[in-house]
Amino acid sequence: MLHIVLVEPEIPQNCGNIARTCAATGSRLHLVKPLGFDISDRAVKRAGLDYWHLVEVSTYENLANLFEQHPEAAADCWLATTKAPQDYCEAEFHDGCWLFFGKETAGLPEDFRLAHYERCIRLPMRAEARSLNLSNSVAILTYEALKQLGFPGLKGTGEMAEQPD
Repeated sequence: MLHIVLVEPEIPQNCGNIARTCAATGSRLHLVKPLGFDISDRAVKRAGLDYWHLVEVSTYENLANLFEQHPEAAADCWLATTKAPQDYCEAEFHDGCWLFFGKETAGLPEDFRLAHYERCIRLPMRAEARSLNLSNSVAILTYEALKQLGFPGLKGTGEMAEQPD
């Protein structure tokens, strides 16, 4: 299982798309406050997120609170940032690793990035492009990690694989 961590996410549609990626992959979603939206049962139902029940979601007051509850996260974390010294292809993902993503307008906090300098990775892109959409970045790195792990527990074929006689 992978752990997807959104630090201070601001845009509800991104979180909804990321939750859907987590539902499809069996990844766990961790949200670090403050959140730019409401994730109460009522708000989720109103937004029509019919897959929300498939996602294991935890919330934390801040990064320190997350690491207090999950000290193991520090041992196998990867930080997605456009400022990273290496691209994601150099990362070796393990079962149970933690993938951290920052808020849409500012990314991950600088002190957090510096404390985990060797674990900062980026998605290659043109110099003129500021960044990819957060939900796209999460999907790319989640599926890369799962690919390295052999897609555990995921179905690799669709109904077309079952050819009629």
